[in-house]
Amino acid sequence: MYDGGKIITGLIIGIGLFLSPFFYNAGKVAKAPDPELTEKAKEAKECVASKPYMKAWHMQLLDEWRDEAVRDGERYYSTDRKTWEMPLGKRLMYELRGFIADDGKKDKKPKIGKVYLKSLQVTCMDCHSNKSKFCDECHNYVGVTPYCWDCHIEPEEKK
Repeated sequence: MYDGGKIITGLIIGIGLFLSPFFYNAGKVAKAPDPELTEKAKEAKECVASKPYMKAWHMQLLDEWRDEAVRDGERYYSTDRKTWEMPLGKRLMYELRGFIADDGKKDKKPKIGKVYLKSLQVTCMDCHSNKSKFCDECHNYVGVTPYCWDCHIEPEEKK
């Protein structure tokens, strides 16, 4: 090994460069964000799904909504998904707030589940209108740039 010193020096420099980000942070972790809810969201006390589900899977839910609304024409989301698996002709909607007609019997209005319009701007941004204090905090923390606002209009911040 004629060039052993150069190889070892190169390995030490390479490993040092590789590990430098870990030493730079020195175990410090950025504080996890605490998104600020609007008064409307606090009053509602519920979302279209549970808080842990929404924290982990909200983008998948929005993608699913987009595909179903645009491609399949299914514009409403029910917390009771079985209701919406019926054929389109049997789904008579009474109120957007959770009552669905039971096969056209107008005298009977069973509460099946809360029904939401599959819309980022109408449904989600109605309660979470403070984009900079709710959406952007977490997205900046994890370093993602969602493409929502390529098509949708950014909400005006309500103070």
